Amino acid sequence: MTFFDKLNAAIARNQSLLFLGLDPNPEMMPSQNSNRSEKSIIDDLGDWLQFVIAQTTDLICAYKPTLGFYQALGVPGIELLERTLKAIPENIPIILDAKHSDLNTSTIFAQTVFERWRVDAVTLSPYPGQDCVAPFLVYPGKGIFILCCTSNPGAIALQQYPSPESPFYLQIVKEAKIWGTPEQVCLEVGTTSPDVLAKIRAITPERTIMARSIWAQASNLPQLLAAGLNSNGSGLLVPVPQDFLSQKNPATQIQALRQEVEQARTVAVKSASQCDVWFPNVCLLQQHPHTQLILQLYDLGCIIFGNYVQASGAEFPYYIDLRTIISNPQVFEQVLNAYAEILQNLNFDRIAGIPYGSLPTATGLALRMNYPMIFPRKEVKAHGTRRVIEGHFQPGETVVVVDDILISGKSAIEGAGKLKSAGLNVEDIVVFIDHEEGVRDRLKDNGYRAHAVLKISEITQTLYEAGKIDEAQYQTLTGSSDQ
Repeated sequence: MTFFDKLNAAIARNQSLLFLGLDPNPEMMPSQNSNRSEKSIIDDLGDWLQFVIAQTTDLICAYKPTLGFYQALGVPGIELLERTLKAIPENIPIILDAKHSDLNTSTIFAQTVFERWRVDAVTLSPYPGQDCVAPFLVYPGKGIFILCCTSNPGAIALQQYPSPESPFYLQIVKEAKIWGTPEQVCLEVGTTSPDVLAKIRAITPERTIMARSIWAQASNLPQLLAAGLNSNGSGLLVPVPQDFLSQKNPATQIQALRQEVEQARTVAVKSASQCDVWFPNVCLLQQHPHTQLILQLYDLGCIIFGNYVQASGAEFPYYIDLRTIISNPQVFEQVLNAYAEILQNLNFDRIAGIPYGSLPTATGLALRMNYPMIFPRKEVKAHGTRRVIEGHFQPGETVVVVDDILISGKSAIEGAGKLKSAGLNVEDIVVFIDHEEGVRDRLKDNGYRAHAVLKISEITQTLYEAGKIDEAQYQTLTGSSDQ
């Protein structure tokens, strides 16, 4: 079972969003009775951790041991960590709080925590970038939590740079989104501010957030949950206060806290039962037909700017991520309408989506326009039917290919080629965004007509006129010094 599935199963089974840190302060531990007074601190800690785990397995959704705590105790501490990990039931996920950030040891560290210690997820520092994350992502069933924000007062100068309106911690969130899938890459957020959680949730509606340091202002719990929960009332992990572990019977307080969180969660879900409605905040005298859609995609973080390496290996000054639109029905509806305006003027018998990005779009279009759908597999399974094309069709039928972004045309051409190899005719390829730079001519040379809802130049011009990007970004994107 993957970390993501195990976590959700534990949340549902225990009706709990609580996670418990397994790094008790020895000075805060309950006083020991006389017949244990001669035991070493390691033995005392080990016994107490075993007791806490036994008391809480039906109250929490995850355990979070902090690696640094055990390392500080030397070799006996690491041995204590390994005993503690073995004491945790298999059906409760383990998140190892490591904040690992060393490139040279990432591969061996990932191997140790995932293969030897068999933890389910690990926390990482974002500063080395994707290079540090990659060795952990080769374990597809595991999770990583990227530290994007802390509550430390001394960190404000860094995290709020260059301005509170465009803080660095939000840039970390935007970068982390492209490092892995929502099931793999999660976020760690230390804050007492509902506003901070709301900003992060707006950028990443699909990611799991592990909240930290929220109990400095316990009265904020309802507001923090409302800001951090996703539209399904989940996606947020809440910490058990560390001082609970100083009590002789921590389960009593944890049980009461679980009930409090669930009640606040219920209220938050009811309050957010309707989808957010987006309204434009700019007025342009000469508008592109899809101006509002472009602005919505930008506000949702589907269009971001910076230096990004594409799947082809090329580096562009922007990145387009359309996968999140399926989580916003209002925007997804507009995207389907824009595709349909093009498709209604074409002749075809079936719609084919290119895995994996355009499959939701192709499905939506098939339902809306009442056309049967098929799709070419990205890879052929070594078992079952071993089909190259999924779905029913007849050789000789004409298929329109639907894809999301046209950059090099490689995925669309390969997909169309698989369809043609099955005896189908492919004449038209319809995409949402055309990167331009001659890719339409490339498709034409291969015998296909290309159609696009939007061109990257149209997106750039609209965002520039709306004040969403500055002059320097505009010049970089257009590759021109002309106004």
